Amino acid sequence: MGLKKFAVGVVKEGKRVRWPKREVLFPSILVVLIIAIFTGLLLFGEDIAGKKLIDILSDAFRGM
Repeated sequence: MGLKKFAVGVVKEGKRVRWPKREVLFPSILVVLIIAIFTGLLLFGEDIAGKKLIDILSDAFRGM
């Protein structure tokens, strides 16, 4: 399959898709952003906690 044929197929398929209306799209985008920010903050918190745990264990075993 050539690149041109692939691009034509992508455009053709894109025209067949039923795209959501703005009234549905923007609240969905907002939900996705909120979940992404929450997940990012959660992973950041876990990273900080993991670093503190490693520092504590490093200090505990340094004297051995």
